[in-house]
Amino acid sequence: MIRTLLVANPKGGSGKTTIATNIAGYLAGRNERVVLWDLDRQRSALKWLELRPEELPRIMPFSAEESLAGANWLVLDSPAGLHGKSLTRLLKLAHKVIVPVQPSLFDLDATRDFMLTLSEAKAVKKQNTLVAMVGMRVDARTRAASQLDSFLEEFDLPVLTCLRNTQIYVNASFEGSSLFDLPGNQARRDMEQWAPLLEWIEDFPSE
Repeated sequence: MIRTLLVANPKGGSGKTTIATNIAGYLAGRNERVVLWDLDRQRSALKWLELRPEELPRIMPFSAEESLAGANWLVLDSPAGLHGKSLTRLLKLAHKVIVPVQPSLFDLDATRDFMLTLSEAKAVKKQNTLVAMVGMRVDARTRAASQLDSFLEEFDLPVLTCLRNTQIYVNASFEGSSLFDLPGNQARRDMEQWAPLLEWIEDFPSE
């Protein structure tokens, strides 16, 4: 069975591609056959794949249904403005949805409406599709972080982790790398932040 993960938030710049590419990098590093489907018009995830060195664990781009042959995981990097029938179609594909959200007024407002829409989706109501949230670019010492905490408490959904604001993701992306392709001592703090998210992703019933 192919396991499908959807990274979604209608707000552009929320961190979807950062989450999607790093999940793909992590799974590929565990010898999983991973397909990354870039649905965003900017094609940032595909550009990242084009930069990816051959010696790193391979991640396949989605080009057609044939791309999924033999794959264990499909990671969907969704477009900004996702709603309506497009959202419904992707929810039918996805086993799990990860919603990244940043601590800004505009991000919180856009995400609130999106979460209400998600909660009404048939696949989510029936728990065929599981949803969880991740805080992005969060500095715990700021007022914005406190506002994000209050916002996340509004929803009856797991908040898996909060990822700090660091250039390590930016620098890795320029090389087609993920956090999990870096030396452990270089990214240890960030890997610790990722641990709850990765545990949730991999928590599937045994086949």
